[in-house]
Amino acid sequence: MDFLHVSGYILALLVGISLGLVGSGGSILTVPILVYILGFDAVTATGYSLFVVGGTALVGGIRNAFHKNVDFTIVMLFGLPSLITAYLIRAFAIPALPDVIATIAGFTITKALLLMLVFAVIMLAAALKMIRSVPAYTDNAIFSRSKLIISGISTGLLAGAVGAGGGFLIIPALVFLAGMPMKKAVGTSLFIIAIQSLAGFAGEAIGKSIDWQFLIPFTAVAIAGIFIGITASKKIEGAKLKTGFGYFVLLMGVYIIIKELFIH
Repeated sequence: MDFLHVSGYILALLVGISLGLVGSGGSILTVPILVYILGFDAVTATGYSLFVVGGTALVGGIRNAFHKNVDFTIVMLFGLPSLITAYLIRAFAIPALPDVIATIAGFTITKALLLMLVFAVIMLAAALKMIRSVPAYTDNAIFSRSKLIISGISTGLLAGAVGAGGGFLIIPALVFLAGMPMKKAVGTSLFIIAIQSLAGFAGEAIGKSIDWQFLIPFTAVAIAGIFIGITASKKIEGAKLKTGFGYFVLLMGVYIIIKELFIH
């Protein structure tokens, strides 16, 4: 195993640590690791990211369920629409995209380029949400089933398109639409991320050859990381952690845009 592959597995720990610490950010790390460190193409990387993040989040979600930090009614309301949407997007919409989307003034927009640029824009949006202070939880939050279902469809679309679990969208939705305290929102979010990501991967895997010899060990390392993250979260102030991670994600998003558009 060469240095790059060793580095990739070490970085897989960060995927799990991120999910354990802040309940999001797994795919934001996974896709760049798979593309820029391990050399996977963007389409494969966004598909494999769904398995890695889904498997890791599932372990974290089960652990939170044992501590009664998962609301399974909300998982069904939010997660089922998300699961179905992620599966349909990955099984039908992504394969239907042509390898070359368009050529504008001599510049070719490929499927891989489009996916990475969309992913980078999502990273920037996630970073800004993490950096900005989040209002404190209040018991007066309005429980809206219809808004939760719409949010579920939106995050499923995101998961299927670019392999992002969408924790940075799910957690605010659970806090402000379902009136959840943050700790329970994180635990419930992990379960939702797990089912939508694994559904998206199931759509990706239809009729394709999957490199399980790579994917299972990589995911196992990320799962080890989530236990580290959960333990560390008890000792680190959540607001400061989220802000620091937000700045890191912001830099990564800018790097991907520059790399994809200007560095060949």
